[in-house]
Amino acid sequence: MGTQARHCKGFEISLNPPILTLHAASRESDLMNAIGDMSMKSDDVLRVELEEFRRQHRDLDDAISALEERGARDPLTVKRLKQQKLRLKDRIAYLEDRLTPDIIA
Repeated sequence: MGTQARHCKGFEISLNPPILTLHAASRESDLMNAIGDMSMKSDDVLRVELEEFRRQHRDLDDAISALEERGARDPLTVKRLKQQKLRLKDRIAYLEDRLTPDIIA
């Protein structure tokens, strides 16, 4: 019996046995270090990071959808991915706030 796998950007979901693999670009430790470094970065660097976080957020959304689509047998994995997606959403909002100038009315 062969192993079936479904690929989502930055993720691989193996159906037999059910395994989710996050590739290096999506590692949570890389994301955790990013917030601490943001205060010293230029707007151009922050824009690039913002786009990367948005891409990772979309990739997580695709992976979660794929797991839910096939009836994930491991709800803990889905829950962890959703939590990681929320952390990314917070980082995206933080970067958007940093890049949007304050308008004094």
